[in-house]
Amino acid sequence: MKIAIMGAMPEEIEPLIGQLENVSSSLYASNTYYEGIYKGKEVVVAYSKIGKVFAALTATILIEKFDCDILLFSGVAGAISEELKIGDLIIAEGLCQHDLDITAFGHPYGYVPEGEVCVKTDKHLRQIAKTVAEKKGITLKEGVIATGDQFVADPERKKWIGETFKADALEMEGASVAVVCDALNVPCFILRAISDSADMDASFNFDEFLESSAKVSAGFILSMVEEIEDIS
Repeated sequence: MKIAIMGAMPEEIEPLIGQLENVSSSLYASNTYYEGIYKGKEVVVAYSKIGKVFAALTATILIEKFDCDILLFSGVAGAISEELKIGDLIIAEGLCQHDLDITAFGHPYGYVPEGEVCVKTDKHLRQIAKTVAEKKGITLKEGVIATGDQFVADPERKKWIGETFKADALEMEGASVAVVCDALNVPCFILRAISDSADMDASFNFDEFLESSAKVSAGFILSMVEEIEDIS
């Protein structure tokens, strides 16, 4: 069994790479992939760069070229739900694309023929995450995460996404990763740390938060790797 771990930015994978043994790197399709061992399990780590296209490309390469059997994604997201505060962790039960719009042809937002508005993640991996959270004493929220190639800062747009897709948070990669994994029949898991919310403090420093949350998320993901049993 080989486990893929993805982030969107270098800062999100650096704490992971530092925990691997026998690390080697390879360049493919203008991106670097890190292969190593964690607690006796084969792991491949990569950051995709920001956005749905790069995320879909990286997820596909991890599965098709590196033969990964499971894909775990860790990163940050903005809150839509008022229940989510900065630093909270949320796992995606399902993911949708809030910027996908062919409603002119009579379809709902986020839908294309032969596709789904909301793509589900792997139930077993979500249960492992809940077990890890319980062991660590971490509150873990679960909900729908909306993805789009936009950094959404407009409160009205956030409200519309929340109401239209029943979404709790939004980011820029998750749904495209979920679509790839669903098409290739690979179990998928998406973890996000909330980086901004409706009540955020004006003194908030994103760079500092990214560094600290990346360490927390990396520890959480690696604890999941320990819990994952061979699926072969």
